[in-house]
Amino acid sequence: MRGLYIHIPFCQHKCSYCDFYAVERLEMVELFVEALCREVALLPENFPEAVQEPIGTLYFGGGTPSLLAPHQLERILAALQRVFRFESKLEWTLECNPGTVDRQRLQAYRAVGVNRISFGVQSLADDELRFLERLHSAEDACQAVEWAFQAGFDNVNVDLMFALPGQTLLSWQRTLERVRALAPQHISAYSLIWEPGTPLYRRWQQGQIAPVSEELESAQYELAASLLEQDGYVHYEVSNFAQPGYVCRHNLLYWHGEQYVALGPAAHGYVNGRRYWNVRNLRRYLELLRQGKLPIAGSEQLSAYQRLEEVLFLGLRSDGLRFESIRREFGLELEREAQELFQRWDEAGLLRLWTPERLWLNSRGYALCDELAAELVVFAERLWKRRYGTDSMPGVLPLRVLDEEAVLGALPGYAQAVDSSSSCTRMPSLPRGGHK
Repeated sequence: MRGLYIHIPFCQHKCSYCDFYAVERLEMVELFVEALCREVALLPENFPEAVQEPIGTLYFGGGTPSLLAPHQLERILAALQRVFRFESKLEWTLECNPGTVDRQRLQAYRAVGVNRISFGVQSLADDELRFLERLHSAEDACQAVEWAFQAGFDNVNVDLMFALPGQTLLSWQRTLERVRALAPQHISAYSLIWEPGTPLYRRWQQGQIAPVSEELESAQYELAASLLEQDGYVHYEVSNFAQPGYVCRHNLLYWHGEQYVALGPAAHGYVNGRRYWNVRNLRRYLELLRQGKLPIAGSEQLSAYQRLEEVLFLGLRSDGLRFESIRREFGLELEREAQELFQRWDEAGLLRLWTPERLWLNSRGYALCDELAAELVVFAERLWKRRYGTDSMPGVLPLRVLDEEAVLGALPGYAQAVDSSSSCTRMPSLPRGGHK
């Protein structure tokens, strides 16, 4: 099974903290839909390996995918169905800005076939929403979630953000309490990241605002984990919480190193061990497709050692390391050779599960997973050199796994949502996201 990610590069207004590719050119939406359908049609002849396996998850990220009209979504789906085979239990996620939908629009999305909605709520405090330059109010967000349930959706995600300037522990708690009362099946909680080049980052550099303290950020993260786990949500990735049976299957493809096809400008995909990415410019994207060319800007083939680093890093920050899979793919008996390291983690109270088959961090472990990943990668590097020598690691620096721009930036649409000074609350959206 593979995933399929489609990037919708439009926003009514691009928020000051966001560095995802999006433009405020809504008059170009129809041209984009036509080009996207053309991109799909070019795949069988020009990129046949992308369409060889059935698709189990479909994810529309952005940008603001809910700016697409239902009939445009239908056209895209028809184009996809002519090329891809979809599994019968397809998970189809559409990201929505609460201010762009009403009950009728959500009903139409459900009728088209969307079965999972992800709302970029971010906060339920109106002053915090104004700071983030969101176009919706707290009331709009709550109403949108209610409309989604009324429209027949039984798999709803709410994205939230913490560590916002001016946000207190109490205001964060109030947002969490209101979201808990809505009872969505899935909640993502991301810490604000200060991305270079964004208006928010420039305000920080000019001394107009400043990040919150690491102590407050940690307290907010711990509060979210504690309250949501009390409600029965499973903390299955650093920033993601799900009611039993409602983990995001698409995001798990990323965390488990599975394959995913990507379409749309700036989208990243991973097929047959090769990572590729599309051009990050809408006009260039449209022009290439007018010429009958796929808009792929570049690609790279991952070495076995690079794959190992990513497997370790992404496994720790999600639902655990699978030892049999690591042994089968890389020839390392990590469960035996790293036993002393894992014993120390267990004694420190950082593990939810440790068996001969799997190791899974708990919430305390997630809060330290960058440091734990560093330890594990150093250990795995020594094992690799002893077994395979340094010649099998061409051009790879130790701890490359901790270069999150390289590893996490390649996950399509997954929100990287925290300050680089913080620990493992630095997240890749996939997610996805939290910033729409």
